[in-house]
Amino acid sequence: MQNYETVSQNNEKISFLNYTKPLVMGILNVTPDSFYSNSRVSQNNTLLLLAQKMINDGAAILDIGGQSTRPTSTLLSVQQELDRVIPAIAAVAKHYPNTPISVDTFYSQVAKEAVTCGAKIVNDISGGQMDIGMIPTVAKLKVPYICMHTRGTPQNMMQKVAYENVLQSLHDYFTEKIEACNNAGIVHLILDIGFGFAKTPQQNLLLLKKMKTFTTLGYPLLAGVSRKSTITTILGNSTNEALNGTTVLNTIALLNGANILRVHDVKEAVECVALVGAFEGS
Repeated sequence: MQNYETVSQNNEKISFLNYTKPLVMGILNVTPDSFYSNSRVSQNNTLLLLAQKMINDGAAILDIGGQSTRPTSTLLSVQQELDRVIPAIAAVAKHYPNTPISVDTFYSQVAKEAVTCGAKIVNDISGGQMDIGMIPTVAKLKVPYICMHTRGTPQNMMQKVAYENVLQSLHDYFTEKIEACNNAGIVHLILDIGFGFAKTPQQNLLLLKKMKTFTTLGYPLLAGVSRKSTITTILGNSTNEALNGTTVLNTIALLNGANILRVHDVKEAVECVALVGAFEGS
């Protein structure tokens, strides 16, 4: 069964992801400053080679972003981001039409133009907070929407890690976002806890441990822990050395209800999905 399909609902074409098993989303960064240098691609031939490798390794989705959202990153304008992502999405969509593309953006205009040129999913780290036009735009586009939790912007989010109760804060946030998305007409919603965004390593681990509680909200969950600083802080290693730590946290995420793993290393994540599936079915 395909991982992405379009069906008719109330005389409208609505797109859905299929979760017969957890999906792996491969990260393609068309930016020179993303936190993991090996995920950066700047030329179409390199982009297409990496996309092909990820597809061969089992990626169900390719996530293309043109703006780094690491702490203290530089904020790009809409036009700057468009200049990076639109040619990349168009190229990948042309060469690999059977693999859905997710556009990683918090700008509604980028989302609209990305879907026009081939993207099938909108992945918004801000949950509509950085562009109030995002949620109504996605509703009109009739594509799945990944709504992530964060506070502030990437430039100041690590100054906003004080929570009275981080679990309750996220539940309240997602309750509000679910209502807003439903009211706007978004049919296919995916929730992303936002590991590393406005959260300390300790908070990230608590959210990972309690991730299953968010399944009660009734929507698929995405886990994006790949090579993040929680791993390198605890292990005292570098981003380039964080693959083993990523696999450990991906395993925990799957055991706690994750439906999508967003990763730099697709083959290892696909193997993780297979092994956890075998374990749970044993």
